[in-house]
Amino acid sequence: MKHSKKKKVAKKKVAPAAKKKVSKAGIMPLGDRVLIKPQAAETMTSFGILLPEASKEKPETGVVAAVGPGRRNERGERIAMDVKVGDFVYFKKPWDEPIKVGGIEYYVVSESEITLIQK
Repeated sequence: MKHSKKKKVAKKKVAPAAKKKVSKAGIMPLGDRVLIKPQAAETMTSFGILLPEASKEKPETGVVAAVGPGRRNERGERIAMDVKVGDFVYFKKPWDEPIKVGGIEYYVVSESEITLIQK
């Protein structure tokens, strides 16, 4: 009797039933959305040159303030998020304006718009 070898198929990590976590700002993103508090743009170059307000670009870095429960796969199971609250991330510039909660600006982006996490 021959034993057949089964191929192991890599599966994407599925999140357990997500607990509702609300950020300090009182906001909980839905699906695979992430709430990011942008870092302030640098006002001085490494050579000590002050940058005028008009030349500053919107920040592309920030700290994750809240994370949604994750998107669902074809079977309806949640897919775990790769980012967590407190991660320092680089992200694509969102088209939308930032939202203000308690006088603090935040961006709401999809996890796919985050390009890297700095450890």
